[in-house]
Amino acid sequence: MATATATATATATSERVELAKHCSSRNWSKAIRVLDSLLAKQSSILDICNRAFCYNQLELHKHVIKDCDKALLLEPCAIQAFILKGRALLALGRKQEAVLVLEQGYKNALQQTADVKQLLELEELLKDARREIDATESRQETPASPSEKSDEKTDKLDNYESGACTNGNSHDHEPSRELAYKEKENGKCGSQINGSYESCKPCNGSDLHDNLAESSDRLGDLSINGNKLIIKSSKMSHKAEARCGVSDETRKNKKYTIARISGTHSISVDFRLSRGIAQVNEGNYTKAISIFDKVLKEEPTYPEALIGRGTAYAFQRELESAIADFTKAIQSNPAATEAWKRRGQARAALGEYVEAVEDLTKALDFEPNSPDVLHERGIVNFKSKDFTAAVKDLSICLKQEKDNKSAYTYLGLAFASLGEYKKAEEAHLKSIQLDSNYLEAWLHLAQFYQELADHCKALECIEQVLQVDNRVWKAYHLRGLVFHGLGEHRKAIQELSIGLSIENTIECLYLRGSCYHAVGEYRDAVKDYDATVDVELDAVEKFVLQCLAFYQKELALYTASKVSSEFFCFDIDGDIDPMFKEYWCKRLHPKNVCEKVYRQPPLRESLKKGKLKKQDLAITKQKANVLRFADLIGKRIQYDCPGFLPNKRQHRMAGLAVIEIAQKVSKAWRIEWRNSTKGTTKNGKKNRRRERTNILSQNRGGAGCSSSSFSETSTGYASLEDRSSGRSMLSWQDVYSPAVRWRQISEPCDPVVWVNKLSEEFNSGFGSHTPMVLGQAKVVRYFPNYERTLTLAKSIIKDKLSVRSKKDKVIDLSKDEKIEKIMRAETCDELHKIVGEDFWVATWCDSTGSEGKRLEGTRITCIQKPGRLGYDFSIRTPCTPARWSDFDEEMTSAWEALCNAYCGENYGSTELDALETVKDAILRMTYYWYNFMPLARGTAVTGFVVLLGLLLAANMEFTETIPKGLQIDWEAILNVEPDSFVDSVRSWLYPSLKINTSWRDHPDISSAFSTTGAVVAALSSYND
Repeated sequence: MATATATATATATSERVELAKHCSSRNWSKAIRVLDSLLAKQSSILDICNRAFCYNQLELHKHVIKDCDKALLLEPCAIQAFILKGRALLALGRKQEAVLVLEQGYKNALQQTADVKQLLELEELLKDARREIDATESRQETPASPSEKSDEKTDKLDNYESGACTNGNSHDHEPSRELAYKEKENGKCGSQINGSYESCKPCNGSDLHDNLAESSDRLGDLSINGNKLIIKSSKMSHKAEARCGVSDETRKNKKYTIARISGTHSISVDFRLSRGIAQVNEGNYTKAISIFDKVLKEEPTYPEALIGRGTAYAFQRELESAIADFTKAIQSNPAATEAWKRRGQARAALGEYVEAVEDLTKALDFEPNSPDVLHERGIVNFKSKDFTAAVKDLSICLKQEKDNKSAYTYLGLAFASLGEYKKAEEAHLKSIQLDSNYLEAWLHLAQFYQELADHCKALECIEQVLQVDNRVWKAYHLRGLVFHGLGEHRKAIQELSIGLSIENTIECLYLRGSCYHAVGEYRDAVKDYDATVDVELDAVEKFVLQCLAFYQKELALYTASKVSSEFFCFDIDGDIDPMFKEYWCKRLHPKNVCEKVYRQPPLRESLKKGKLKKQDLAITKQKANVLRFADLIGKRIQYDCPGFLPNKRQHRMAGLAVIEIAQKVSKAWRIEWRNSTKGTTKNGKKNRRRERTNILSQNRGGAGCSSSSFSETSTGYASLEDRSSGRSMLSWQDVYSPAVRWRQISEPCDPVVWVNKLSEEFNSGFGSHTPMVLGQAKVVRYFPNYERTLTLAKSIIKDKLSVRSKKDKVIDLSKDEKIEKIMRAETCDELHKIVGEDFWVATWCDSTGSEGKRLEGTRITCIQKPGRLGYDFSIRTPCTPARWSDFDEEMTSAWEALCNAYCGENYGSTELDALETVKDAILRMTYYWYNFMPLARGTAVTGFVVLLGLLLAANMEFTETIPKGLQIDWEAILNVEPDSFVDSVRSWLYPSLKINTSWRDHPDISSAFSTTGAVVAALSSYND
């Protein structure tokens, strides 16, 4: 025992001698390693302060602060710790904090028997700190020159835009988020979900003085919309410092410090190391690498030099080289926390999130509960969509660093993804409370409000950003997105143009092109789409925007060629190749489309072919009256639910479509009623024939119109004589087709197409997909339907005693009390664990046309995400030919029942009570439409538009709004019986109906807005 003690004492003495030797030769890095070894055996306040002193010599100020905090935790009156921490804070430019620390140290020194030298040192430091604060305040009172202001703005902008050394992958909404955007896409472009843009923070703050070792200087952050940004080494110097958050004052301090170092070969390794760090801070990465190369030539396994060079590589986006250096540093010193942490950052930047989390977890083994590393791991967990783990890490971090504004921002992002919206808002606001000029927090909060459809608050936050710095392009992009979501496309174009004048980004180009496309400025749209395709990408996830730009350019050329043609000739479903539409819907690489599909002619030919007449664009008094009525009716389609912005353009589209459908159906019903009352006289036949010819001419193209050609499933306009009854009538597709066409032209970048026109994909079951949960993320628009959907799924499983696997195999659940367990399950997670694998169950719809028959409704699916990061819990609607045929028969039957209900003794009635059966018949038809889901997208809005049109045709106007929190399409999907749906909607719809016959005084929509160009002009002419 005595021998062991003696050996330990001898070892400690030996290490003390080695420590003294390294300090004498000013070899601070090796001194730190010795102190690490000593502290691993026994925690000593003196050694902690000694290590802080060594870190101070290397200008690694955050490490100094960290060690001083540890010392003060053990001994609150450790004067040397106060002195070293005060110096470090001053070096970082955190003067107010430095004064507070030094004042506390001075107070403690006065209250105890202190070293007079320490007391005087504290007093001198305090005086210096206060003088610097006074000088700073004096400078702030002096107005800055225009050039200074310009420089200041540039610094702020670059600091925000760079994402310092950032790199990452966006949420595909996906896209959101991110937003991107979440293009969280905004839930409108190419995806039915309202996802969120993933975004993260840039390197910020003025403490890049020692960015080599500090976790606040991110290597792998995401920008506001989740897209990677590359820092090019050819554009560094002061601009690079601004990108990384280095203030002018810090830059001066650095230069002063570094200026003392000689450039001769006699300089020590540590001073060369210090100079390499300085070059990294200056943005001179190539010079830094050269310095580190020389150090490593002498000492190839020197951990600090390897970490330094690795960091310089990382800033240059040479991530593989960076990882190689960090790995060598770990091999040289397995306890090098910084190497583990930085390798984790670099791996995260490459999207290797699992490996990144492993590295950061290892760093925490050496430095338990380190707020820096927890902050890092929280960010990586967020990027990898492990939002629960992100919340845990960031919350622990914030218990120790209550002023970490970045951690609050990420915490807000993670909470929002988990559907904890109140907590998310509080976290974002806390970040802003800590720094009211923190651009990242304001932008994330704006995006948060936009995704919740609180556009007023979103715009207020964006305005705050621009007050701080009016050259932040992402602010203009986000405001453009908000205006686009509100249907104010011309305002969006203005904002995006400003953003593009600041920086030529693919996000702004793509969105502006789609806005030009929507308002009929096809030349500018094609120009922006071409520019989008030509942009050199800095992130793989942005490639989807280039794919979409390709498809949408073709559609813009197609639309341009149709502007002078009658609107019924605008027929995407009949004219556009099925393969093109399939690839467009699925956002696939257009290579096969380019090779196999007919391309639209050049813009010059399209515009020549589709030349507009001025009278087509003129809004006459008569047209203006129609548009006012359309706007009034169109507002009724608005859902009062999170995630659904009130879109003026969509409201006008809906109103015009409602009136057109009402006019068409009213004329058809009039013919039907006359035929039913005239008998079969010769004159009656002639009159009926004349009426039928007349209605065909007014129904945009009649038999010869391609938009009416549903030869697979119906007779269309071409055969108004119904085979079973011999009556003159429209088909159900003829009723819904105008709504679909209006929806297609109103937002041309949304892939709204009939699914049975998608050839091979149709035959293999292409259908819509609407998620409520994506991994751990709760989809803001649709998660409110989660509980009811889960309950319905459990009841179906109980009824069938089985589910279907991904491979469509039956999974028997009748044994081992599985059904009882399933009925007790409260989450899709629990349900999946009981079933044991991915599965789906199908809802059903009871047929009205064929008694006892059941139609397959939607499929409720539960699929585990890779890495066990939650589940996709969604509804998916297959559209196979057999299912299409079943629903076609049911829709035909429902339409016939509606015609019978109105064209009998109730025809023309202005008594709401007398029209009860008509109202019920309209709701039944709507019920089957929603469960049918025959469109790739847009089924919900077109269904409600037709409902309103049919009510208006029967002289009933819906005068209120859809109840808050209710989504009528989900009401249909989650009710297996049509009568249950009718009952649930009747309670709020029927009391809001009033008789209206004055709508018949408006001109015929198909005549007032006869051409495609006139329709586009009408949709784009409202007064912003």
